[in-house]
Amino acid sequence: MRNTDKYPVEGPNSLWQVYKTISRFKAVRNFIFIQISRYAPSLPMKRWIYRHVLGMKVGEHASFALMVMVDVFFPEKIEVGDNTIIGYNSTILTHEYLIKEYRLGRVKIGSHVMIGANTTILPGVTIGDHAVVGAGSVVHKDVAPYSFVAGNPLQVIREDVRMTEQDR
Repeated sequence: MRNTDKYPVEGPNSLWQVYKTISRFKAVRNFIFIQISRYAPSLPMKRWIYRHVLGMKVGEHASFALMVMVDVFFPEKIEVGDNTIIGYNSTILTHEYLIKEYRLGRVKIGSHVMIGANTTILPGVTIGDHAVVGAGSVVHKDVAPYSFVAGNPLQVIREDVRMTEQDR
């Protein structure tokens, strides 16, 4: 189960009420800096923007590939560990606006994690250290450390991806 906080709304669907949730200035500022980061080839520059402008916790040598889309409204709820790779065109969401409510949840991605291209990570999930997420997956639940998961719905492919002496 994802760890999200639920906020009921009255009236039109919650997305119509987004600016009661966050300021327009924050949304526009985040959008501009996220777009710069999506196309920037410099990994240190991306990390600087994520850390110092968007308020994300990003570990040393964490790498965000081209076109990665982080949450526009609540990027500060994203934490990425050391030496992790987020693959091309992946999306990390910390919010979901529904008809009668909106939900917010932290996303914690551990260290030495590999996220394949075109992956969507939903709010409120934790991906453990040394995990591997296959390309095109939808991460809708927590991923255990050292596991290899893939698909939609997400399935465990292998529970322990630690290398043995024979694998080396």
